Amino acid sequence: MSFEQLWADQSAIGRDAGTGGYTRGGWTPSEREATDWFLDQCATRDLTVESDGIGNLIAWWDPRGTDLGHPPSGRGVVTGSHLDSVIDGGAFDGPLGVVSALAAVDLLRAQGFSPSVPLGVGAFVEEEGSRFGMPCLGSRVAAGVLPAEKALALTDRQGVSLAAALEAAGTDPAGVGPSPFLDRMGTFVELHVEQGRGLTAPVGVASSIWPHGRYRFTFEGEANHAGTTLMEDRHDPMLTYAMTALAANKQARLAGARATFGRLSVEPNGTNAVPSRVIAWLDARAADTATLESLLAAITRQAVERAERDGTTVAVIPESVSPVVDFPAGLRDRLVGVLDGAPVLPTGAGHDAGVFSAAGIPTAMLFVRNPTGISHSPAEFAEEDDCLAGVEALAAVLKDLAQ
Repeated sequence: MSFEQLWADQSAIGRDAGTGGYTRGGWTPSEREATDWFLDQCATRDLTVESDGIGNLIAWWDPRGTDLGHPPSGRGVVTGSHLDSVIDGGAFDGPLGVVSALAAVDLLRAQGFSPSVPLGVGAFVEEEGSRFGMPCLGSRVAAGVLPAEKALALTDRQGVSLAAALEAAGTDPAGVGPSPFLDRMGTFVELHVEQGRGLTAPVGVASSIWPHGRYRFTFEGEANHAGTTLMEDRHDPMLTYAMTALAANKQARLAGARATFGRLSVEPNGTNAVPSRVIAWLDARAADTATLESLLAAITRQAVERAERDGTTVAVIPESVSPVVDFPAGLRDRLVGVLDGAPVLPTGAGHDAGVFSAAGIPTAMLFVRNPTGISHSPAEFAEEDDCLAGVEALAAVLKDLAQ
């Protein structure tokens, strides 16, 4: 089946007719529908599907004679990405890597290629963390970075725990833990849409992933009447938050880094009431760990200073922190050679590839050009010709690694 057919088949799943954006949170009906689509595609290709305890999937192509229904022995080459999305996200972030992987397998088969090692197509769960707040949730659990008990205790915005969500999806939470996948992943290559304006060629190769983290800021004040409380008598945590958001913007610009308050919870959330509490989530990223730590310290310091003036308090808790990932230079350069000198660039976005690389698996990434430079938005885009170039590039890389 062609890339165009595969893309069209899954493109309506989870798409909002009004905004054009996608919402596929982990273990929600839309994400489960996308997963069922993936399983159907694997079945039509006679791929042997392996699932771990949290629901990560790898579909194996192993012409060496592995019995259908059993995972291969020995280490293989795995490619793929994720099918979940951020809230009202773009069409390409995640699904492009999964669809391209299936299309690359089809292309290699059409060319008569037979891999000498198992070749797997992966679909990893809750990469965005849009439901449970933990990015790369599936791969973190698989790699043993996130203990099962901590993962299962995570809750979504409605208070539903991951354990309950798994049970509702027909998965026994008792099986959650480090995945047997890692013993069979000799190499991992993730194709992804580029999420900025750094790539001008159709396809590029990643050099590194910036260190990044999510931090919960809790601002506490005193609820009061919006009409009768004098301005000088207020202890308003919204003011403290507002000045902290401005400080984050300034400090990130000064450091050449990124800082974003993109999610907010206000209590009691009444139009005519001074808030008692504001909880805000900061996403911070930088080119190196020292800069990231310095950025967080500067933002926190200004938040505390402002809280003292406002008569409020602030507490900061890191919810997830990912170190810098430098992909192996030898593998990276090998991909560049296979692709006739494709450009190399870093990324500020997190990926399952970063988790697997940190776990010691030789890992690389391919990027497909994004002409809008916009991601995590319905405006995210990639030209069809560039997507086809991505499939050809991925097939060439897989052929080189698996021959």
